[in-house]
Amino acid sequence: MQRIGIKTKNRAELVDITETIQSAASRAKIRDGVCLVFCPHTTAGLTINENADPSVREDIVASLNRMVPADRAYAHSEGNSDSHIKASVFGSSLQIFLEEGRLCLGRWQGVYFCEGDGPRSREVWVKFIASEMR
Repeated sequence: MQRIGIKTKNRAELVDITETIQSAASRAKIRDGVCLVFCPHTTAGLTINENADPSVREDIVASLNRMVPADRAYAHSEGNSDSHIKASVFGSSLQIFLEEGRLCLGRWQGVYFCEGDGPRSREVWVKFIASEMR
């Protein structure tokens, strides 16, 4: 398993980690298989979405902030209930196929770390499972 550090800059943001995950795959030297990406945080998550136009990330964050605002009267006393809810919307893990050492993503897709309670120093855990060759 590889641990990959991420530094976020805002309370809520989507950080493109596609190339970081691809670099980890290259270091693993696995030709074909599956890449598992896990977020070990309760106020952050992961998603795959468009990476051609950065305004998509802004729209996602703005929409989530409207749907789940930080300033509601939540029962959780730490003041970050909105972040826990947003993390649940995204989820904590991804599975991505690997072929010929490359992540199998659609033409416009990228892998994103979804911060909900930043800025913080975070990490994702990445593991590669090689396909059996016959």
